[in-house]
Amino acid sequence: MTFSTIDQEMMALALQEARRATMETSPNPKVGCVLLKGGEIIGQGHTQKVGQAHAEVMALRDAVNKGHDVSGATAYVTLEPCSHYGRTPPCANALIEARVARVVAAIEDANPQVAGRGFAMLRDAGIEVAHGLMAAEAREMNIGFLRRMETGKPWVRLKMAASLDGFTALPNGHSQWITDSEARVDGHRWRSRADAILTGIGTVLVDDPQMTVRLPGQEISRQPRKVIADSMLRTPENAQLLQSGETTLVHTQATLLPESKMGRLREKGVQLLELPGADGSGVDLNALVLELGRQQVNELHVEAGASLSGALMAAGVVDELLLYLAPKFLGAGKTMFELPTLSDVNQAMAWQVHEMKPIGNSIRVLLRK
Repeated sequence: MTFSTIDQEMMALALQEARRATMETSPNPKVGCVLLKGGEIIGQGHTQKVGQAHAEVMALRDAVNKGHDVSGATAYVTLEPCSHYGRTPPCANALIEARVARVVAAIEDANPQVAGRGFAMLRDAGIEVAHGLMAAEAREMNIGFLRRMETGKPWVRLKMAASLDGFTALPNGHSQWITDSEARVDGHRWRSRADAILTGIGTVLVDDPQMTVRLPGQEISRQPRKVIADSMLRTPENAQLLQSGETTLVHTQATLLPESKMGRLREKGVQLLELPGADGSGVDLNALVLELGRQQVNELHVEAGASLSGALMAAGVVDELLLYLAPKFLGAGKTMFELPTLSDVNQAMAWQVHEMKPIGNSIRVLLRK
């Protein structure tokens, strides 16, 4: 299908509007909508927090509040309008009732409750429908939501910061700071996209991290949930990441753990999740990813040590590597991953470079399978 220059400009604005919904909409997708009539933008909006208005409704309200008649307008929306009753009424109905003439969508909604039904409702009402404009950009924006709708699993992103010779810390464990402040702030922006941040008990015991999003000069409206892979429940009760926000401790065998500590953790609001692996000694990582998908986690952001990071890689559950490489050489130290020794280079895990970008004095590399 051919789209005009105006169509492209309006969809770019709709995508820009959708980006404003980052940190707000989970587990719903980030969606933006722009209304155009007579060559004039009459309304704009993006999806609000769960249970509140979606992008199309926000754009319609914006137009009405400005005194515009929406009938005959074109709606540019980054995702197919929903067709089902959930926490809010269907957006397709809102567009039909507003008597828009045309709807241009970037992509079809992968949610089985929608999946083309929104487009069908609009067409049945006599509204012209086109989709596929800037589809790649729209998919990127909601890569986690779409992955969960299509597979039941979240998009798993594993973040690492290392020297150019591949070390994350010196042999004595000192690592502050390998990368510069710009790279660290950028890492927090990626954290802010996530629904949950996963780390391991080793990192908790050594670093006592907060695992929160902290961006200079910016109020954070939603903190990602914290998930700790902790087979034997060794997380200290005074650990920083237990002091605020939602935390899940994933262990292996409740019968071997002290009930008193489990009770105190539950009193703190900590969720305890038992997921033993096949040998009972470690958390079943595939089961963990599936369970987080069932709990409506769209994007899982991993910041862990070499052991858990290597185990996730070996289990094949990592979709994307987010690497920050500093122009430094440490000579020796802790490696990014603990992986099995290979006898042939052809056995190595193969990844594709998705993006390389300078961030401050570091290089950000995105790798995908």
